[in-house]
Amino acid sequence: MSAGERQGHLLALFTIIVWGTTFLSTSVLLDSFAPLEILIIRMLLGIAALTAARPRRLRLQSRRHEWLFAGAGLTGVSLYFLLENYALTFTYSANCSVIISTAPFFVAIAVRLFLHGAPMGRSFYAGFAVAIAGIALLSFSGQSLHLNPLGDLLCLLAAVCWGGYSVFLKKIETYGYDTLLVTRRIFLYGLVFLLPALPFTPVHFDVQALLKPVNLLNLLYLGLCASALCFVTWNVAVSRLGAVRTSVYIYLSPVVTIISSWLLLSDPILPMALLGAALTLVGLVLSQRPRA
Repeated sequence: MSAGERQGHLLALFTIIVWGTTFLSTSVLLDSFAPLEILIIRMLLGIAALTAARPRRLRLQSRRHEWLFAGAGLTGVSLYFLLENYALTFTYSANCSVIISTAPFFVAIAVRLFLHGAPMGRSFYAGFAVAIAGIALLSFSGQSLHLNPLGDLLCLLAAVCWGGYSVFLKKIETYGYDTLLVTRRIFLYGLVFLLPALPFTPVHFDVQALLKPVNLLNLLYLGLCASALCFVTWNVAVSRLGAVRTSVYIYLSPVVTIISSWLLLSDPILPMALLGAALTLVGLVLSQRPRA
């Protein structure tokens, strides 16, 4: 394994550890803010941080590349987060956890269809099956399965959108643009595409709620760490490992959420959940094996 690949694995793992804990921060903030408010504040903080880190302007090699950035912002920021957040108003978080974790499958299909990538081997699909089985055990341990067609469909569409984002991102990466400037431009488009939803969603941007220490700290965590920093580390990981190999780390997100809930909220971890976590890790390892 090359040094670049090792760096890619470490960055992907770090990103998923952070993203897996964002559920806790979002849960706290939903007591004071609407989902769309949280997303907009996250994007604004992320854009501000990336501008401070790299204040120069991104100069495009071709005007046609603008469509790639717009597509990445629409699929990976606006649609993905909106679909996921609104899905949770219709379905259970356990359902959403399992369905969103199918994203690597859609990434593989999208890369194959639109970037003419090599077909995935048996190890990828075996790992996918094992990981999803583990995530299902993890998510539904101690509770029964409840289907909600609308909410579950929104989750599935969010997973499909992440596949689209991966294609746009991989295409952008081939042109050698600076990763921080790429991420900032994607956030800008994500913010632009969120704005049309404002008339349909009650938002207030309560300044007093914003300045509460617990809310401010969680917003800073989501905006600076989970958005600005982690989208950069994820994008670098994609450039080192490829879109498909990086995406399989998404399997670990429910595991991180369960562990962080246990550590921070003292939520119990049942034996079935431990088995599910073990299966998820096995599925991740299988998916990372060379194509066979």
